Amino acid sequence: MSNESASTAHRVAELLLEAKAIKLNPEKPFQWSSGWLSPIYCDNRVALSYPDTRTYIKKILADLIRTEYPNVDVVVGVATGGIAQGALVADVLELPFAYVRPEPKKHGMGNQIEGRIEPGQSVIIVEDLISTGGSSLKVVDVLRAAGIEVAGMVAIFTYGFELASSNFAEKEVKLSVLSNYNALIETALEHDYISAEQVESLSAWRQAPDKWGK
Repeated sequence: MSNESASTAHRVAELLLEAKAIKLNPEKPFQWSSGWLSPIYCDNRVALSYPDTRTYIKKILADLIRTEYPNVDVVVGVATGGIAQGALVADVLELPFAYVRPEPKKHGMGNQIEGRIEPGQSVIIVEDLISTGGSSLKVVDVLRAAGIEVAGMVAIFTYGFELASSNFAEKEVKLSVLSNYNALIETALEHDYISAEQVESLSAWRQAPDKWGK
């Protein structure tokens, strides 16, 4: 990671902590829908309520896309967390926007892809958070099945699980993120959101999230 990328990762982590979009509590863990116990809760949609944070994130996401994916035709958000972020980024880039539902709509046209994307066009997918990558990569499958080229995916934050890396590699999807779990822990420690004693437990969770706390 370059110095500039590292600086961005820490700044994004700081903004998400300030907005309480990310909460850390190793002593009273949160439970995910998967059943995993987690010392971290992340809901980046909260950041949308803070104009300065929202503006900063959309600009650096747009800069990331310009640098890493300069020839895309459409920005695609992942429902629901990536819809607002994707629309904001598409506006900065002056590109068309669409989004993908988790499943086809049960009425009307039965669409799963909302918005107009033509077969053969290249898209960049915008996601707010990457955990295992499973739900995000289902969007890739939907788009590819429609004859759409997926240039890659950008996200605000990733937990950095090995499982996610494997899943993205298996689908041959390039992933670019603004911030990550390591940067978050470093930033949280620096700004006294956590103590040095809590770092070990937080690091252990990332290594084996399915076993942590049990």
